[in-house]
Amino acid sequence: MSSADLKQTDEHWMRHALALADRAQREFDEIPVGAVLVGGEGAVLGEGWNLNIASHDPSAHAEIVAMRAAGKALGNHRLIGSTLYVTLEPCAMCAMAMVHARVARVVFAAADPKTGACGSVFDLVADPRHNHRVQVHGGVLAQEASLRLTNYFRAKRGRPLLTPDDL
Repeated sequence: MSSADLKQTDEHWMRHALALADRAQREFDEIPVGAVLVGGEGAVLGEGWNLNIASHDPSAHAEIVAMRAAGKALGNHRLIGSTLYVTLEPCAMCAMAMVHARVARVVFAAADPKTGACGSVFDLVADPRHNHRVQVHGGVLAQEASLRLTNYFRAKRGRPLLTPDDL
């Protein structure tokens, strides 16, 4: 796949993940993070959004929800050859779940300067001590994802929402 085709594919699936993030906020009042896991052949294997507040489950991050759905659909805990698209850089829990599941690639939108574990604070997925490393590509539609996240927290605090021009 050419770099132009890969860019187009990444943006397509990130828009799908952003729609899932919108659903998290709209339907569950969750932090707007969405994730979609796509197989090597280009089919959706699983998708999800943050559900940790609604489900009272600290592990129900969008990435985990998507990987659980994919594992059930495939009947396998190994998600070999897949790409996980997520609107926020995965945390340590999600990063290590990707390593254990053998996800081939993670593509994220917004970096997480507080808990990001795919290059921002930690780089767990590339640690050579693991028996699997996940390729990382960050920053795909980052401004759109950042604006959703920022406005979610601004609304919670009763502050005025920002526009794309404010970022």
